[in-house]
Amino acid sequence: MMKKNLRQIWDQLRAQNAGRRDALRRVTISGLRGIRRLEVPLRFPVSVLAGPNACGKSTVLFSMACAYRPPGAGPKDLVPSTLFPDFKSRQDELPRDPQDNVEIAFDYVIAGQSAQMRWRRKKTWNRSGIPGGKSPERGVYLRTLANLSNPSEVRNLLQMGRHALLRTEVDAADITLAHRILPWKYAGLARMRYASKELLFVHRDDGAAYSEFHMSSGERSVLRLSLELARLNDGLVLIDEVEAGLHPFTQQVLMLELQRLALRNQLQIVVATHSSVVLESVPAEARIFLERQADDVVVIPPHHDVIQRAFYGRALDRLSIVCEDESAEALVRGIFDQLAPASGMVQSDIEIGRNTGKAEFKHHVAAFARFKQLWSTVFVLDGDGAELVPELEAQAARRGQAATVICLPGEAAPELWAWNAIEADRASYASPLGFADESSLEHEMQRIFQTYEGAADSESNKAKGRIWALADSMGHDVPWIMRVVGRTEAERGSGELSVVVQALADAVSAWRNMSGDV
Repeated sequence: MMKKNLRQIWDQLRAQNAGRRDALRRVTISGLRGIRRLEVPLRFPVSVLAGPNACGKSTVLFSMACAYRPPGAGPKDLVPSTLFPDFKSRQDELPRDPQDNVEIAFDYVIAGQSAQMRWRRKKTWNRSGIPGGKSPERGVYLRTLANLSNPSEVRNLLQMGRHALLRTEVDAADITLAHRILPWKYAGLARMRYASKELLFVHRDDGAAYSEFHMSSGERSVLRLSLELARLNDGLVLIDEVEAGLHPFTQQVLMLELQRLALRNQLQIVVATHSSVVLESVPAEARIFLERQADDVVVIPPHHDVIQRAFYGRALDRLSIVCEDESAEALVRGIFDQLAPASGMVQSDIEIGRNTGKAEFKHHVAAFARFKQLWSTVFVLDGDGAELVPELEAQAARRGQAATVICLPGEAAPELWAWNAIEADRASYASPLGFADESSLEHEMQRIFQTYEGAADSESNKAKGRIWALADSMGHDVPWIMRVVGRTEAERGSGELSVVVQALADAVSAWRNMSGDV
């Protein structure tokens, strides 16, 4: 049900996104906090920034906060000089922050029209690009990790009890978001204020009553979000480490409700996270992966399947296999249908990633090497990727590690090899593929072959069409037939696929040996 709800809200947000008249479409950062030049596109109304520690997520969030001037904001609210202060001293012998040229540039849609603005710092910060020299006006909410665990904050709030406080009851509509996320209901919520300080005090339906001092960090963060966002319309919402203090299921519910709120209130939301649950709660085009390289930060392509889980919460007791597409994945799964029982494994012992072109494998090897996970990863290339094997192995060796790289049989797409394997032994394949006998399979394959033979296309693409047509004639899909071929050829124990079967068996054995040492 959760997946269905997420897909539904994704489709609704996609449809709404094209017609939004106010949106931040891109931020470009140059010369700030170790970033030479970084372009961050925002393609979806709710975006997730992900990446390891110190990769620039908070820098990007704070930069986005400088894109607008919130209604009623003071001259020092949400501007670069406030969010990116520099340490300066009149004492020459003391260190100081660098004063290099810095630029933060924005691409917008404002009232349906494209616009640009930039902040530049030489000696001081200045902006340009917007008529009148002012930032466009729009509501902005920025939440960082400040919380009641900060001793100075606790001390300040405890002193509130010495003064006459202003008590304001919160309207029920303002905590609707909290009611949808948290496991209990609130009969009332009061805000206690003195000067600029504020403390929440709740009364739950079950009779419990307590202040923020007795809330979990998760309950407090959700209540604060609910209060701040309930009445925000057509605004920009920026949340650092959105998962902090929340159970994985609650993270998923929160992301669903934030996207529903973005749809209802025309909000644009950007969150930073280390959580795989948060990442999987938005579509692929909404995932922004940051990576810090030697002297810069870059946006890397969205990870798929196992690659993402490896960096954001993959179980340590699983073997990762990275393939090019779903046909290759199905072929490998067919091999493991035969290999797993023989080696005492089950399919859940492996994670298979796919939808990644061979040109991306060098990036995957580098990423897994950085996270010291090459030992539990196998890279499976199509047959036409053999020339990349030495390059990938050398790339891992330069990092003091070893990469296991295996090529599927054939010299083209795996579908072409699978078609030839079926044609070479129709007697063995007739029954597994659901045909009455060998002649029935032969007749169908000849019909399909003739249909695609005259097509003006590569042999690989024609083979993909033939495999699809063969699977479709039996009411199945391509992965099903590829898995049948993988399983049948693995059971045969000879032929071209036997080399791949043995290589995977060796990889499993090596992984198990290493797992015992970790």
